[in-house]
Amino acid sequence: MSFLDWANSLPRDWKVLPLRTSADYAVSNVDKVPADDEVPVRLCNYTDVYNNEFITLALDFMQATATEGEVARFGLSIDDVVITKDSESWDDIGVPALVIESAKDLVCGYHLAILKPHKTSLEGAFLFRCLQAKQVRLQLELAANGVTRFGIPKHEIGTLILPVPPLPQQRAIVRFLNRETERLDTLVAAKEQLLALLTEKRRALITRAVTRGIGAHRRCRDSGIPWLGEIPAHWRLTRAKFIFRQSALAVRQDDEMVTCFRDGQVTLRRNRREEGFTNAVKELGYQGIRKGQLVLHSMDAFAGAIGVSDSDGKCSPEYIICDPIEPEVVNDYYGYLLRVMALNGFVQASCPAVRERAPRIRFSDFGEMFLPVPAEREQRAIVAHIAAETTKLDAMRSATERSIVLIKERRAALIAAAVTGQLKVA
Repeated sequence: MSFLDWANSLPRDWKVLPLRTSADYAVSNVDKVPADDEVPVRLCNYTDVYNNEFITLALDFMQATATEGEVARFGLSIDDVVITKDSESWDDIGVPALVIESAKDLVCGYHLAILKPHKTSLEGAFLFRCLQAKQVRLQLELAANGVTRFGIPKHEIGTLILPVPPLPQQRAIVRFLNRETERLDTLVAAKEQLLALLTEKRRALITRAVTRGIGAHRRCRDSGIPWLGEIPAHWRLTRAKFIFRQSALAVRQDDEMVTCFRDGQVTLRRNRREEGFTNAVKELGYQGIRKGQLVLHSMDAFAGAIGVSDSDGKCSPEYIICDPIEPEVVNDYYGYLLRVMALNGFVQASCPAVRERAPRIRFSDFGEMFLPVPAEREQRAIVAHIAAETTKLDAMRSATERSIVLIKERRAALIAAAVTGQLKVA
């Protein structure tokens, strides 16, 4: 099957035309470097196009400069379509945005191309929807050159094959898609709000359980610790160094890398992702880690990189690995508790920073912090309660996330069907 099969099943009164017959196009060379002999402009950049369907004056455009010739050639007008010309991924080539508001100083930036439809044959809004259809945009993706970075040659833009219905039908399709995509986008926004509420509820549930226990009508007292607040009166407070000792296990020959992620999962790196990490040539100071040990990432603990390992393996010396001093200490309880502490800003406020927003915590710092110590049976009950309740919330989250995916797939299919004549639009 050809990726242009859609062109063989268009309605009889539709045309199949290369873009160059229905639009002018230009590849921008306006860079971000200001020059004294140029005029000030607002620069529409790659991210403005990639992250927004519509270009409006409400966007926070970069302040830059351009020559008067560049302003004349690459200035944006209402109904222009701007597409991504270069990208690190070939399937991000040709992503469109429609200009619905403009100004004399709004200029298209580097790594983008401007498409200016001929008003007698092509509506900008219809061209925009065509390029949102994967079946149509795939032509640009396949024409992109590159290995680690991809770009579409200018002449390939002109050869892009488009479905071109009569103008009245183009306008009807645009009205239909504007109405339907707005409806679907509203539904997605509502579901994303539900996700935010589920996240907030999950965090509140864990915070209350680890700091107040799960029994009703408990008598409480002030802990004297700002992030902790009130705790059950029968809980004692003690420094972490009297609860935990720092582990110092040797690395075994077959140990794989374990990573502590900011969401609190501590697992073999291959269980999550391999990309984005820098591996040491010589693993100096690396240490062994075992399933069930409490782990804090010294550089990322402030952002929640604290948890209990679900795997045996090895890790860098930037990890603080803790073992309980007494058998009644339940590591899972303290994994939850310490993430609450971190996400309330206590690690960031208490430890020195070696880079912006990245305070480094050492075991010596951790050891001086006061922590609550419920009885072992309470710790285990709290962990069980959190596991049961978060399982319900996580199931709701998964179902909601899946429904968002399905709505977005429905949206994409609707656009593709409408612009290729597979869907009758009144």
